[in-house]
Amino acid sequence: MLTTAEISSLRRRLLAWYASNRRRLPWRETRDPYRIWVSEVMLQQTQVNTALPYYRRFLTQFPTLRKLAAADLGDVLKMWEGLGYYARARNLHRATEMLAACCGGRVPDRWDDFRALPGVGDYIAAAVLSIALDRPHAVVDGNVKRVLARLLTMAAPANQAASHAAFQAEADRLLARRRPGDFNQAMMELGALVCTPAQPSCPVCPLTRFCAAHRGGTVATYPRRVASHPVPEVQIAVGVVFKNGRVLITRRPEQGLLGGLWEFPGGKLRHDESPAEACVREIKEEVNLDVDIEEPLTQVRHAYSHFRIHMHVFRCRFTAGRVRLNGPADHRWVRIADIDRFAFPRANHKFIPLLRQVALEGDRPKAESYLEETPGRPEMA
Repeated sequence: MLTTAEISSLRRRLLAWYASNRRRLPWRETRDPYRIWVSEVMLQQTQVNTALPYYRRFLTQFPTLRKLAAADLGDVLKMWEGLGYYARARNLHRATEMLAACCGGRVPDRWDDFRALPGVGDYIAAAVLSIALDRPHAVVDGNVKRVLARLLTMAAPANQAASHAAFQAEADRLLARRRPGDFNQAMMELGALVCTPAQPSCPVCPLTRFCAAHRGGTVATYPRRVASHPVPEVQIAVGVVFKNGRVLITRRPEQGLLGGLWEFPGGKLRHDESPAEACVREIKEEVNLDVDIEEPLTQVRHAYSHFRIHMHVFRCRFTAGRVRLNGPADHRWVRIADIDRFAFPRANHKFIPLLRQVALEGDRPKAESYLEETPGRPEMA
């Protein structure tokens, strides 16, 4: 347990380190709550280097809260395409719509009001209100948990929801209330640059003198974690249905996994059917079309947050029927040359280049199997 004097010294040392070592990032050059909000939403589950180009493009397209609120959700998802965890974009868009309608397009400055918005949890509320408006709320994310766990040799598992209250209590206790935004960013920056998961740079850490794990030689054992369950793999069959030079795409309902994104029709294999059989059946069930399988196009493996998919992709020829949707929210027959106008999940992007080859060559591509994993982090709705 750190004494009051030690906590005061820790705050001073950490803030001085942050002033000299912080990265220059665009969201640190503004006090606009909307722009800071956008950055914090993007940085959930996403590394800084990945988020940077998305942040710049997103704010070029939607520079103000009112601009985002007035935008079509499809355009918002297109700007988010490839960033993953699409519920973040849907919730951000919905929240700005609500604020534009009832609050003059302003980000609330009170915890309860801001926290009540779609997608705004404790972390987002604390980060935006402290950084933009100097409200004394401590943030707790993965980086902060790691710093706290080592600093205080906390036994609570960092990846268990029941442990969050313990980490939040310690973050609240250490918070520099006169400079909450800087202190929160300093804690997160320390975890990102110095107190890293593997091979932390203890010799250059400004908090070494306070760190119980460093003193005890147990840095590598913190934070504690509980073992995770094996990730299941789901077999999926997808059909690219050609008709008169166009292909059929469908849009997922806005609620749920990958809500609002476009995709090619298909679904899970049953235990007693082949991928080709599942493709034909799923297309009939989802869009009421009869198709013939022309050839296997490719296979893709893709990781989401809690499961993986093994996707079997087939080139199909329309034979009969009229589109009647059972599940999808919308559909289009589009030219492959126009497919970039629509926002697709990353798994679909892994075989879209083959479809462009079809359009370019005017012939069937040689069937091939990508069998690739998602690089980096997994994707989620």
